[in-house]
Amino acid sequence: MDKKHPKKKPAVVPAAGADKAEFARVRRRARELAIIDGRAPHDLLESDYEQARRELAGEPVGDEKESLLESLPESARWDPVPGSTGHRAPESSAEDDEDEDGHNESARLVEGGMIDAEDDQATEAEKASGRRATNGG
Repeated sequence: MDKKHPKKKPAVVPAAGADKAEFARVRRRARELAIIDGRAPHDLLESDYEQARRELAGEPVGDEKESLLESLPESARWDPVPGSTGHRAPESSAEDDEDEDGHNESARLVEGGMIDAEDDQATEAEKASGRRATNGG
């Protein structure tokens, strides 16, 4: 069974003591929730009505876990391993990667790219001057 589209339940009737206008608002919102969930407006589930009632009553909507996380301070929200204090990774020495000129791998790659670009430009310039010479220009 698809989790997003659980088995359809029977239509919900207004709760005892609920007025018709309130139930109409709940039903309208439940239809909106069904459409948002990719279902036809007449394909309402019990969960649509429940969520609509909670939203219109101003109650918190959503997952309890999500609500709990929202209530935590920002610094405590991300804790990949609860209780772990972690450790600082050792810094790598950039000197190990440097060549005799003092360039690291990134600098060598940039320099190589610049040389290749200059070669490409020179080749294109030669081709262009050859075309002008054969065209009489």
